Amino acid sequence: MTATTDGSAESAGAGSESTPGAPPPGSAGAAAPRTEYGLAGPPDPAVGPGAPAGAGPCVPVALTERVAAPPGPVRRPGPPAAYRQPGEPGTGRTAADLPPPPAGSPREVYEAAARATRHLLERQDPAGWWKGDLETNVTMDAEDLLLRQFLGIRDEATTYAAALFIRGEQREDGTWATFHGGPPELSATIEAYVALRLAGDRPDAPHMSRASAWIRANGGIAAARVFTRIWLALFGWWSWDHLPELPPELVFLPPWVPLNIYDFGCWARQTIVPLTVVSALRPVRPAPFALDELHTDARTPYPAIRMAPLTSWDGAFQRMDKALHVYRRFAPRRLRKAAMDTAARWIVERQENDGCWGGIQPPAVYSVIALHLLGYDLGHPVMRAGLESLDRFAVRREDGARMIEACQSPVWDTCLAAIALVDAGVRPDHPALVRAADWMLGEEITRTGDWAVRRPGLAPGGWAFEFHNDTYPDIDDTAEVVLALRRIRHPDPVRVDAAIARGVSWNLGMQSKDGAWGAFDADNTSPFPNKLPFCDFGEVIDPPSADVTAHVVEMLAFEGRAGDARTRRGIAWLLDAQEPDGSWFGRWGTNYVYGTGSVVPALTAAGIAPGHPAVRRAVRWLESVQNEDGGWGEDQRSYQDRSWAGKGASTASQTAWALMALLAAGERDGEAVTRGIAHLVRTQREDGSWDEPYFTGTGFPWDFSINYHLYRQVFPLTALGRYLYGEPSAPAGSPGGGR
Repeated sequence: MTATTDGSAESAGAGSESTPGAPPPGSAGAAAPRTEYGLAGPPDPAVGPGAPAGAGPCVPVALTERVAAPPGPVRRPGPPAAYRQPGEPGTGRTAADLPPPPAGSPREVYEAAARATRHLLERQDPAGWWKGDLETNVTMDAEDLLLRQFLGIRDEATTYAAALFIRGEQREDGTWATFHGGPPELSATIEAYVALRLAGDRPDAPHMSRASAWIRANGGIAAARVFTRIWLALFGWWSWDHLPELPPELVFLPPWVPLNIYDFGCWARQTIVPLTVVSALRPVRPAPFALDELHTDARTPYPAIRMAPLTSWDGAFQRMDKALHVYRRFAPRRLRKAAMDTAARWIVERQENDGCWGGIQPPAVYSVIALHLLGYDLGHPVMRAGLESLDRFAVRREDGARMIEACQSPVWDTCLAAIALVDAGVRPDHPALVRAADWMLGEEITRTGDWAVRRPGLAPGGWAFEFHNDTYPDIDDTAEVVLALRRIRHPDPVRVDAAIARGVSWNLGMQSKDGAWGAFDADNTSPFPNKLPFCDFGEVIDPPSADVTAHVVEMLAFEGRAGDARTRRGIAWLLDAQEPDGSWFGRWGTNYVYGTGSVVPALTAAGIAPGHPAVRRAVRWLESVQNEDGGWGEDQRSYQDRSWAGKGASTASQTAWALMALLAAGERDGEAVTRGIAHLVRTQREDGSWDEPYFTGTGFPWDFSINYHLYRQVFPLTALGRYLYGEPSAPAGSPGGGR
């Protein structure tokens, strides 16, 4: 068992060493089976009738085409009333705060939901928030050590703890992967190897020689991604001449010029601006050792690169990069200095109150390096705050290992936890929920950020993902926070309604031209950034996605805006984005299971009939990819290989996503739901939690995968709750009430 930052326990399986190769589809990915409970039973007479057969007059006829309609999703009229035992004051109990099991529902399912509820309530911070660990890969830990080496602040204790974690993630073949059970990854293996060299591991040690042999066999340093080679160039292990040029004059391009900084997604923008300074200054610190063993031929470390045809995009951008290398030698000094000064101001202005940048680790480390190169000493308040913020990304484990989170997700985790608890029957005025609402209300962002470049007249009002990220609130978090706040019975409803109104208005204003929503910006769809030689590290633009659009549509429906023309455009976009097999692509979760699990509840909440052909196709697809053990799973490889869609070891979160879609489609009494609920009950641990070593979250599709440690708790509880009590609907008296 390993301790997490919030004091709970996580299974040692999460993030542990894994065997190379793909997990067999359908294999169990959680706890050992217990007795399987039969879940068949009569319909629940206490829950109420199904949804109306028609989609209602607010949705165009073209969107309500239907086949023979199955039973509609069971919907409750609003959050459950306050359930209390006689004499119970209602301030801190868990089981007593749950309603009794609905008639006809299996007792075992209710007990599983009660255990999960108790577990989740116990994990809440006294301030009102929840946060699970956010696990990614060892490049975060390696780059943290390289940063400290570059700044001259690497210490023995930090190095030891980081190396302990990195060694623990190495596989038997000497490599490192970027997600549990995934294939070896070259750049991650190189960075991990270098970090262990910094920690004193000898290159001839068995675990190191296996790693270096694999690196050489797979192209060596020359085949690594640009980011890895930039880190190596900081110490002279790679030449700056053999890296793409990033001119700082980029910051002067106005927003209407292609490849201006606002053409990039916010995460890439925050990284590229400081890297233009680093690229211009080309610093080299003394290397503590050589890395000849990582080249296929140390005598010729820079193999020739064949140019793509001039008529291709790759060829055009390769030649543009060559021109920029020439420009570097003749760039006017005053212009270059002005560009770097502007970049420095841009960076400093976007530092958050906690010292970080964008709430994520990569922009923070490059911002610290860039400012240091421009003369900011380590004692400067900006630098001191930046370095202190990076320390807060560290998760220390019981064995002494230190894992670096790429980001932290308290707002996201808190709104999802609140939704799960209410949907599982916890009374909406429970003290834990009121504390969560108070905390979320305090996190509202009411100032403008970079998003205003594309939407200059839009009033602010939204939520970010992290503790501190006022420059970059996101549309997805805002939608889910509104859904959470609307479920909670808060003692100051006027304050809640005002915050919700601002969030709804901001989300509506962030709709893209095509009718859908991206995560951080509107219309961030330029085709050019992804074609740059520099951008080989993952997605660098923020186009609309099905999962974010679905969450916004669901929120708008909950707010009584299903008939709004903007909601209808979002619905039309979702229907058009459905894959031929009936699934939807998942941008921010893995993958087609997440996309489908997001879209179907949104469509039915907005009035699309369960018998609509799009919903029926989704149901058939989910049924077709259900594993033999009753669960659902999908491997990260589905982002590269479509044959992996819906295939992978069963996980708690992905099983829950599939169930949420099927329940919304009116399939509560179907065999697939029965088997899926049984899987969740059977694999639940005694403390009410689930184990989930597999990565089901997505930063960049395929290139950066995430294991959100709270996903395995909140989504199964949501699915169990909706199975027991029906689909959620807006509370009576709210804008969406009475639907």
